[in-house]
Amino acid sequence: MTGRKRLTPEESRSSALQAARALLIEAGPQAVTLKAVAGRIGRTHANLLHHFGSAAGLQKALAEHLARTVCETIIEAVRASRAGLGDPREVVDLAFDAFDREGAGALASWMLLTGNEDALDPIIGTIHELVDEIAPEEAGHGGDPMQVHRETLSLVLLAMGDALIGAALAKSLGLPRDAARVRAAEQLEASLARYQRG
Repeated sequence: MTGRKRLTPEESRSSALQAARALLIEAGPQAVTLKAVAGRIGRTHANLLHHFGSAAGLQKALAEHLARTVCETIIEAVRASRAGLGDPREVVDLAFDAFDREGAGALASWMLLTGNEDALDPIIGTIHELVDEIAPEEAGHGGDPMQVHRETLSLVLLAMGDALIGAALAKSLGLPRDAARVRAAEQLEASLARYQRG
């Protein structure tokens, strides 16, 4: 009889987060339970308790994982746009997709509704790190470093709101489904134009 492959703690944790992310996308945040994740990766409930402490701990780790993955992608897209190699709409689509298709918006809402507000700290912290990394570039280019903070706030709030009620609201207002994305891209394009003139 062949036993299960023994994973390092890092491999076990990573495997659990990948499974949790898949469950989030497939079935929503309520499906991200220790039992469901353990079943998906062939581990025990106790094994996941060891790594995450509770379902809330798993959700917090998943939020941090999503935020870090998304922010790393976004920062590369922002730099490409500033260098004239990328399209601002690509940055907007990455942010909006993270909150919509990737489930970050639903996860954040679920955590708030279940009283797990501190689980949002990793998302907010990671976004703040992203902004702190980009802001000095803005200042070094003669721009206002707080502009990056304002743009990030606007983009994240638009992406989050769009993930939660964008489809219904756009339909009720007679607007195309991507109206919020178009607006966010226009704002980012205007900001990039100011940056490149500076």
